[in-house]
Amino acid sequence: MKQLEQYIASYKDFPKKGIIFRDALGILQEPDIFDELIKNMSNADFLNKADALICIDARGFIFGSAISLKISKPLIFARKPGKLPGELITKSYDLEYGENTLCIQKKSLKRFDSFAIIDDLLATGGTVDCVYQILKSLNKKITGLSVVIELEKLNGRSKFPFGVESQITF
Repeated sequence: MKQLEQYIASYKDFPKKGIIFRDALGILQEPDIFDELIKNMSNADFLNKADALICIDARGFIFGSAISLKISKPLIFARKPGKLPGELITKSYDLEYGENTLCIQKKSLKRFDSFAIIDDLLATGGTVDCVYQILKSLNKKITGLSVVIELEKLNGRSKFPFGVESQITF
């Protein structure tokens, strides 16, 4: 999957000065590459050990939805505030460039005990840790994390007691 790098755009100083934003959306413009990526991501053992997948707003939805279809697993969404109806579990977290909040519908988690997390990118791990803390507070198990891109120098994976699988690293 080294060929993925050519489809990932880098934007200096976005969303703020000093950040290099890695954008995986170019992969979606290449259906064969996207298909190969989803096949690779879907092979992780920890996905099969999960009762359901949980994907993170917003780019995680793209990859999580495709993986969910490929392996026939239920899909749960972790969204930013104001995007989900019903009773929510909400938690704020720090990013390398600010603060944000994620919400999960409480009823969507009830039937499941274990989850694999899907996102597009792992940087410092704040977003994934937010989801992990929500699930942990409900005594739910995380079987692993699958991301397209990992920013290795930021060492986000060190925060987690579960495995992390990335398709490409910077």
